Amino acid sequence: MQPRDQLTAKEIQVATLVWEGLTNREIAVLIGTTEQVVKNYLRATFDKIGVWSRLELALYVAGHGEPLG
Repeated sequence: MQPRDQLTAKEIQVATLVWEGLTNREIAVLIGTTEQVVKNYLRATFDKIGVWSRLELALYVAGHGEPLG
């Protein structure tokens, strides 16, 4: 099982939107939640796939094909 297989649908959506260049605030508006919830999704995603930053996440998504799911 790949780490990306452990991501929830929302985590995949948020990761893909980060890859597309959206800010946390823009992502929150787009998916209808708060910026803090987006940060929580990102923190969980970082832990699951072993990255430390939005840049590393974007590179991970780019390297594994968009979308992640």
